[in-house]
Amino acid sequence: MQLKKLNDKTIDQLFEAVLTLKSVEECYIFFDDLCTVNEIQSLSQRLEVARMLGKGCTYNQIEAETGASTATISRVKRCLNYGNDGYTMALERLEQ
Repeated sequence: MQLKKLNDKTIDQLFEAVLTLKSVEECYIFFDDLCTVNEIQSLSQRLEVARMLGKGCTYNQIEAETGASTATISRVKRCLNYGNDGYTMALERLEQ
């Protein structure tokens, strides 16, 4: 399934490149070259916010533990409720 808003050959290339990575160490190497430290931290923070929302944590708990703003928490919650279930899919696979 491709999302129209992301349908682009260069984005396909990025996702294909990510799918070639075989270990967490390789991910560190690739993402260190690809992203700034702040970008990587933001992505990981959003995933943790999604995990905590899924566990029923409150905004206050999430904000205190992750440092995420209420705007970030709201955005992640909106994706969990009305998005494409990407967070849910990834988090369920991580738990397996």
